[in-house]
Amino acid sequence: MTAAIRQYLVITGNYWAFTLTDGALRMLVVLHFHQLGYAPLDIALLFVFYEFFGVVTNLVGGYLGARMGLNRTMNVGLFLQIAALAMLAVPAAALTVPWVMAAQALSGIAKDLNKMSAKSGIKLLVPDTEQGKLYKWVAVLTGSKNTLKGVGFFLGGVLLMTAGFQGAVVAMAAALSLIWLASLFLLKRELGKSKAKPKFTDLLSKSRPINVLSAARLFLFGARDVWFVVALPVYLHAVFGWDFWQVGGFMACWIIGYGLIQTQAPRLTGDLTGKAPAILWAALLAVVPAGIAIGLGTSIPPQLTVVGGLLLFGVLFAINSSLHSYLIVSYARSDGVSLDVGFYYMSNAAGRLLGTLLSGWVYQVYGLEACLWISSGLVALAAVLATGLPERRPASA
Repeated sequence: MTAAIRQYLVITGNYWAFTLTDGALRMLVVLHFHQLGYAPLDIALLFVFYEFFGVVTNLVGGYLGARMGLNRTMNVGLFLQIAALAMLAVPAAALTVPWVMAAQALSGIAKDLNKMSAKSGIKLLVPDTEQGKLYKWVAVLTGSKNTLKGVGFFLGGVLLMTAGFQGAVVAMAAALSLIWLASLFLLKRELGKSKAKPKFTDLLSKSRPINVLSAARLFLFGARDVWFVVALPVYLHAVFGWDFWQVGGFMACWIIGYGLIQTQAPRLTGDLTGKAPAILWAALLAVVPAGIAIGLGTSIPPQLTVVGGLLLFGVLFAINSSLHSYLIVSYARSDGVSLDVGFYYMSNAAGRLLGTLLSGWVYQVYGLEACLWISSGLVALAAVLATGLPERRPASA
């Protein structure tokens, strides 16, 4: 086993462990506070700091990764997630809204430090001449992460029913502590450290392709989260009458399938000739939420419309997401890669923040159909922006 593959496995394993707890925590918070009687907008507000600090962390984290090394930023991310889980292990009476928002802020910082470090690290393990290999490695990392996030959704629902909110966060904090200790010893010390010390002014990308791709990413993830984060789980429970384990289980299966599709994206998209794939797949995705919204106004059973439409949305969204993830790693410069990747994922986090806020507010005021129409419009904007991407050479295997 080569040194590059060993580091890839360490990075992937680290990312997997973090993602499992992140997905479980997300489902725990949504279902627990819905159970306590919180309105959808109130639940969405619990995640505002999570998403907002993700925006800040990706921008500053890329700078820190270039100066300190990606091993340190990844391990700091793990430690902060342990601290966030510990904050939520307090007695139920202490789980006030400001306290939960503060814990979610810490978790948001942790998540994006970890993700930025993992995605940037892959760039440094694959030669620039092997773009096909880079696409496959990024697709596997991204897809497997989302598969485990889906398992985390299911785990969160199960833990809430079996161990309660407090017991669930304590168990996850203990398990993640073991992963953190192993990661301290196994990650290469100088991974991702820039040879030239970057200036703080280097935080904002000066690359037009990265700026265009970042803008497209913002609208793509806003389109997903505008109906997926709060509106969908509350709708499944309130309208369809599903139990918490059914909601968690279904969303887990969706994320797992979505992750598996991401790992196969290189086969589905083929060689990345030109900018056409990014435009085509986004345009196809924009049709789906609009179709679901129209279907809900017909005599078609809503369960069939929502579940079937969500499955199709998952397939197309997975391909779009994996394609974008490859393109940012490919466009990024090798020296100081975390600066470019951090800027890109700052836009990703901004899209999630936009979608989260809209998900709670629009669903509470206008319902699921409105969330779906907004989703369709945001994906259409991502497709339009993709027309500004540069032409790409075919990815060589």
